[in-house]
Amino acid sequence: MWTRGGYLNRNLRFRRGKPSIPTEIREQLGLLPYTEVACKVDGDAVRITKTQTRQGRGRSIVVQLRGKGTGRMTTDEIMALTRGPRPRTPF
Repeated sequence: MWTRGGYLNRNLRFRRGKPSIPTEIREQLGLLPYTEVACKVDGDAVRITKTQTRQGRGRSIVVQLRGKGTGRMTTDEIMALTRGPRPRTPF
């Protein structure tokens, strides 16, 4: 198991020019999908650090999904599909 300040005891694998970081390291450091990182050359090594972004994870997901919908449904129609039809009001 890798610990902070310790050395990685196995090699990172590169797929399509991207390093594959082992799961236990990603979990320990909180590297979720689409987490922004910065790379800095430090002698003959590369230091990877999480960057501090102004938008949160939820906002980042919304930005990525914006404009991806293909349906032409209204919000009320979507809500009826997910929650059932709205009850009629007695007014």
